[in-house]
Amino acid sequence: MILIVDDRPENIYSLKSILELHSFEVDSATGGEEALRKTLKQSYALIILDVQMPGMDGFEVAELLSGNLLTRDIPIIFLSAVNTDKRFITKGYSSGAIDYITKPIDADILLLKVKTFHRLYEQNRELISTQMKLKEENEFRKKAQAQVQEKAKELDGILAAIPQVAFTATPAGKIDFVNDRWYAYSALAGVFPSTHPEDPDVNLAWRLMLNARQPLELELRIARTGTADYRFHLLRVLPVVEHAEVVKWVGTFTDIDEQKQVVKRKDEFLSIASHELKTPLTSIKAYVQLLEKVITVTETSKNFIDRTLIQVNKLDSLINDLLDISKIENGKLRFDLEPLLFGDVLSSTLEMLAQIYPDVSLELNEKTDARVLANAMRLEQVIINFISNAVKYAPNSKHIQVITRITPDKELYFGVRDFGIGIQEENLDQVFGKFFRVSDDASQAQGLGIGLYICSEILKRHNARLGVSSEYGNGSLFYFTMPLLEHE
Repeated sequence: MILIVDDRPENIYSLKSILELHSFEVDSATGGEEALRKTLKQSYALIILDVQMPGMDGFEVAELLSGNLLTRDIPIIFLSAVNTDKRFITKGYSSGAIDYITKPIDADILLLKVKTFHRLYEQNRELISTQMKLKEENEFRKKAQAQVQEKAKELDGILAAIPQVAFTATPAGKIDFVNDRWYAYSALAGVFPSTHPEDPDVNLAWRLMLNARQPLELELRIARTGTADYRFHLLRVLPVVEHAEVVKWVGTFTDIDEQKQVVKRKDEFLSIASHELKTPLTSIKAYVQLLEKVITVTETSKNFIDRTLIQVNKLDSLINDLLDISKIENGKLRFDLEPLLFGDVLSSTLEMLAQIYPDVSLELNEKTDARVLANAMRLEQVIINFISNAVKYAPNSKHIQVITRITPDKELYFGVRDFGIGIQEENLDQVFGKFFRVSDDASQAQGLGIGLYICSEILKRHNARLGVSSEYGNGSLFYFTMPLLEHE
């Protein structure tokens, strides 16, 4: 807004008409006192001030405006009809004016100057606004930085107190803090402890983690500085995320050597026990079968012999599972993969299962001619496990769906759906874990809970992915997908 100050209404009217014609917003005052009062209530982009007015003249008004903190930056153009000599104009500038126009007014010159000063005012106002925003942003950043530093200090204090080897790093991956335990395994703060030659390269894993911006969890062996005493540690690195951005990485090396040794001794025990049990069990099975041939078999004795063989076969299956899990843990489970037709393996397996479960309907949606690179015996083991579990956990249903198809990604899909008790949602991510059983209370939940774990390990060796979907009380669907073998 522009303020026109003149004691003559006709002058105000003419100036106002010119300015409003060019879309300027105009206010007016007929004296110096009124002009001063208005400047205290309203912000003006420009003041056009008449020099000769009764009472307080233009020079006095200009001096008062320039001396006020709120109004000193408002540009002033003086108007005068009589005093045009150099000394008079100089006094006007010294009073606070930035330009001078004499009467009679040239409208073109007036508009040119008004437009110039108005534009400068708008630019100055934008500049001030930008400066205020920058100041506010700077203050916010200082405050945020102080908070981050405070949090980092608190985090460093926590990491310094924990028993693990601990460190933090910048978002770019530069280590910026290590606790005292770090130096037991590395002489330098920015250098990771050296790992066992047979273990993964921690520096490579670190770079891959930074590129993926994902947490890292890795088991490896590290040795104390100057020794070759390697101990297993779990390296776990997690991001600290604020406003969807990683602001820091926090990592720990946790000594798990004792746990690993316990697991190793347990696996050794399972392996030895399984082998030792296998020999007498084979003998028992052979003697029972021989007994059936050498004695006079009655209906009662045959019933007892059949029941004995069923229990022996169950025990044999458990021992085989223990042997498999021992081989998996020691990397000795053989997987000789060869091209084969999945449909042939599935058909022979279903024929065998139909004899084992004569009362169960195994519905196959279609036979597939998909060729895969696989181990037929191990693939059969997975199919048997999926279907046996379906029968076991659907005791009141005699219908099992067996599903095969080729996915849009050109992969083989195999699934087994039952209509039994189902699995609770919180247990879905645990069903393929070692020794996990869906229900310990269910009478049908027999076994060690390692069948699905073995299946998951077998499928991993086949470059396959497996999964499960279930609605508690309405059955489950176990499935896997594996790559097709292209025809040569």
